[in-house]
Amino acid sequence: MKKTIDEINERIKDGSVAVVTADRMSEIVSELGPQKAFEEVDVVTTGTFGAMCSSGAFLNFGHSDPPMKLVDVWLNDVKAYGGIAAVDLFIGATQASRSRGEVYGGGHVIEDLISKKPIDVFARSPGTDCYPRKELETTIQIDDLNQAIMLNPRNAYQRYAVATNSTERMLDTYMGPLFPNFQNATYSGAGELSPIPNDPNFDTIGIGTRIFLCGGEGYIIGEGTQHNPRGHFSTLMVTGDMKGMNPEFLRGASFKNYGPTLYIGIGVPIPILNEKIAENTGVRDEDLLTDLLDYGIQRRDRPVLAKVSYSDLKSGEIEVEGRVIKTYPLSSYSLAKKVADTLSDQIKRGEFFLSESVKPLSTTMVQNPMRETKEHPLVMDVMVQDVITVKEDYNVQQVAKTMVDGQITHVPVVSNEGKLVGMLTAWDIAKMVAQGREALAGEIMTRKVLTADLDEPVELAARKIEKYNISALPIVNSENRVIGIITGDMISRLIGRGR
Repeated sequence: MKKTIDEINERIKDGSVAVVTADRMSEIVSELGPQKAFEEVDVVTTGTFGAMCSSGAFLNFGHSDPPMKLVDVWLNDVKAYGGIAAVDLFIGATQASRSRGEVYGGGHVIEDLISKKPIDVFARSPGTDCYPRKELETTIQIDDLNQAIMLNPRNAYQRYAVATNSTERMLDTYMGPLFPNFQNATYSGAGELSPIPNDPNFDTIGIGTRIFLCGGEGYIIGEGTQHNPRGHFSTLMVTGDMKGMNPEFLRGASFKNYGPTLYIGIGVPIPILNEKIAENTGVRDEDLLTDLLDYGIQRRDRPVLAKVSYSDLKSGEIEVEGRVIKTYPLSSYSLAKKVADTLSDQIKRGEFFLSESVKPLSTTMVQNPMRETKEHPLVMDVMVQDVITVKEDYNVQQVAKTMVDGQITHVPVVSNEGKLVGMLTAWDIAKMVAQGREALAGEIMTRKVLTADLDEPVELAARKIEKYNISALPIVNSENRVIGIITGDMISRLIGRGR
């Protein structure tokens, strides 16, 4: 037995369509089985609401008088890209304001436009014979634009990796703040309510699929960038007319020390054309697994600490190797549910009809890492291997003599077993001498020591040294024994040679 989209659209037209949200469909499939669910339900509505950085908008301003080629353009002091035509611009969600920094950016401009707020425009141009004007300053609202088209290269991930932090320092990431020593784990996505998990084989989702996008009507126009169905990380490229959108279903936002983004509400209707599709829409949170990654390892391939389900994540805590980690969502499940409910209501009222895709999305595409042609030195290439250390029970005079003899200004402190326990600098010793105090190394050392890994790019080590205002990073092995050290001076000399 099968249905067609035309048949379902006829039921939408005459008001007899049976529509349920994806979370309710999970219950129906569990209770009745896929065959009966197929007979009972015509459409399953999905929803997700979360930060989708790979988003933006094309805007057409119309020509000024005299005409001008908009080259350097700022909207509410956020840089827009003008390298496509005289009065066409693209503004990206993550572009930060030049005056306000990370707290306001392209995502906020897009939200303000859809909210019908005034936007200050400033533009410059070198001027040409056909576009003689060199400077323009005005204020516009969305209705003043000829077109305002949202076009998002990558939205609605099939699943998101979960982030945690093994280090002893706070990390500010696009997954939000990660507290030291596995104090929290952050995740995104609506689980069983999300679009792609309900149609993982793209039986109905494809190019041309009509969707709910930020409260208006949108379309899927292809696989999203970084589309990786083999790894269960499929994505969607979507577009829609911003003039029909509702500010309730999008939010400009910003992550500390990362920058602006845009929260997007997307709902995809899944027509229940056969029993197999019905079975897929019965997916539950406990069926959806994703990776818990250690963001303390600042590399492309971060360690996978565990596989966790969305059911575990939504419970508020996960257990990994006997350690309980609190979980916190970055996305809004309540707004994702509102997206699915609103789309369901629109279909029931005959305001939203389904579209047949003209081409399914790829189920075999893979993603490759960036090709890098310039080698970047690693810590192991430049570190000092013969590291001078002191013991915890060394007094100030012994530490000072060790530094003078070794001509160093910082020294790792190790335990009797030879394991790293702290760090001392010449400044620490100078303070003790100036105060006339006697102390042991273990009493005055810095205990929370930042370290570097052997295969860590020097660039990352330099960033740690700069960010935390320290002078050196010891390198330790798996047993926490010091096997090398890299200093700010060494990095400065390396950079100097590179220039």
